[in-house]
Amino acid sequence: MAAPTSQQPSVTEREARQVAEAAREQGWRKPSFAKELFLGRFRLDLIHPHPQPAGEDVRRGEEFLAKLRDFCETRIDSARIEREARIPDEVINGLKELGALGMKIDIKYGGLGLTQVYYNRALALVGSANPAIGALLSAHQSIGVPQPLKIFGTQEQKDTFLPRCARTDITAFLLTEPDVGSDPARLATTAVPDGDSYVLDGVKLWTTNGVVADLLVVMARVPKTDGRKGGITAFVVEADSEGITVENRNAFMGLRGLENGVTRFHRVRVPAANRIGPEGAGLKIALTTLNTGRLSLPAMCVGAGKWCLKIAREWSAAREQWGKPVAFHEAVGQKISFIAATTFALEAVVDLSSQMADENRNDIRIEAALAKLYGSEMGCLMADELVQIRGGRGFETAESLAARGERAVPAEQLLRDLRINRIFEGSTEIMHLLIAREAVDAHLSVAGDLIDPEKSLSDKAKAGAKAGGFYARWLPKLVAGPGQLPTSYGEFHPDGHVDLSGHLRYVERSARKLARSTFYAMSRWQGKMETKQGFLGRIVDIGAELFAMSAACVRAEHLRATGEHGREAYQLADVFCSQSRVRVDELFGRLWHNTDELDRKVTKGVLGGSYTWLEEGVVDPSGDGAWIADATPGPSKRENVHRPIR
Repeated sequence: MAAPTSQQPSVTEREARQVAEAAREQGWRKPSFAKELFLGRFRLDLIHPHPQPAGEDVRRGEEFLAKLRDFCETRIDSARIEREARIPDEVINGLKELGALGMKIDIKYGGLGLTQVYYNRALALVGSANPAIGALLSAHQSIGVPQPLKIFGTQEQKDTFLPRCARTDITAFLLTEPDVGSDPARLATTAVPDGDSYVLDGVKLWTTNGVVADLLVVMARVPKTDGRKGGITAFVVEADSEGITVENRNAFMGLRGLENGVTRFHRVRVPAANRIGPEGAGLKIALTTLNTGRLSLPAMCVGAGKWCLKIAREWSAAREQWGKPVAFHEAVGQKISFIAATTFALEAVVDLSSQMADENRNDIRIEAALAKLYGSEMGCLMADELVQIRGGRGFETAESLAARGERAVPAEQLLRDLRINRIFEGSTEIMHLLIAREAVDAHLSVAGDLIDPEKSLSDKAKAGAKAGGFYARWLPKLVAGPGQLPTSYGEFHPDGHVDLSGHLRYVERSARKLARSTFYAMSRWQGKMETKQGFLGRIVDIGAELFAMSAACVRAEHLRATGEHGREAYQLADVFCSQSRVRVDELFGRLWHNTDELDRKVTKGVLGGSYTWLEEGVVDPSGDGAWIADATPGPSKRENVHRPIR
């Protein structure tokens, strides 16, 4: 058996991109509303009429939500979790008894078999009681052992592990390392084949649930040899295996009950039967798992938005300034309107994406990524606005408020708890790049060789001919469309309701404008397009707004058609779309009028030391230590803080 290496894999930028590209799903076997949107095609037929869950799914889902609500109201003390920075064991055991660990696991394995729609509603509910509990359940089921086994596991693996995951065993997902974040090509943890086993060595960071986990999904690099493909590979690992040490329980600005740690592997033997999929398929498994797994975070942001709206409504009616409730002062009223409209739209995005995932008719990889991106950004904005509405009380802790006799509203805690969502499961910046790559996939598939500097002249000539045919058919369709006809989407202007059809016409026109802008940028920058992260980020943000506007309108019409608050839903969709259009117009303007080039120059100057004089006049309260902790493989020198819950 080869000895573990302490060297970080050395990879070039191109090699890193190749690893990421190889992990992508290459084909589009099913239609995608968001993909079409980025191509300038507004396929409303893919999302309207709003897809509906089956009656039995609704019955089982509502039945569980009722039980979960009672549990949240009677068994969860969020203030205690915040105070003690730990979820009590009896709460976790109660969730196990309730079946919450198996919400997404099939009934035949002992799970509840809930749909994605009801799983997300359950997360929104429990996350509103305490976000750390929502994170525990989400990490266990959305990215932990159950989901990758459901998609890629063998029948034997499912029979062995899923019943445990459904009722007793908490799971965690281990990919990140001290010096490896969103660049998995540099993954250093190794899995060396040895007979009918693999031997794991390495260190994993930010292992959500890792402190209390019973089972782990571990991503490790199998060395490439003459007879072995090797590559990043996924394994199911027993958390109490010899050689595993949880070296630290990490503490954060929010989610104080989160059981997140640092896990060291030293010559940990894992049976080959525990490998998920073939060698080298680890990243593809991780990305495919996240296609729907990412929906859990925006689902909990929906729950946060609902709570923000409740508190904003109650407080703004009770608090008076200058002779009237603060809600009727325009500066505060605008914030309340933003929270209400955004919560409605975000719930529309999550429910629509979730129902499409359940029906499995559409490819929702872009929709789920947009939901995560949009939900995490908007969730933070809503929480920040609530703190502002509450004023000094928004900055004060719930414990302090209660101590002086006022309602213990944890507004500042929500702001801290939500902040991680802009980083979890792909930071906003990485999500921009991931979505942008999918958004330009059609262009790269026909013109990729044309802008690749390493391709031969003959390859470029073939690509040029292919691209010419594609663009000759595609570009003329971006000139005009239904968005220019005043009668289009007339069903969204029913009698007695506000008119949403104009917003959908705006979406259709903007989708074509977005596609034209993308084409122009590719023509202008060609191979350098991937370095224009500011531009790509704005392209994606425009797409996110257009998707949210579409979902909001479709949800409003669905609620009107079913007789559930239709008039109010139309009003919320109208104000959201009006607010969104302001943001979209600004983003379109910033595509070509921005400070990107100036920012690059200043950044270069900062790193080159040109502005160190600007840092004078302060002291640095930071402690001593390395910027990145040493992750050299070897035996642990620290106490094992792993504590399985029984």
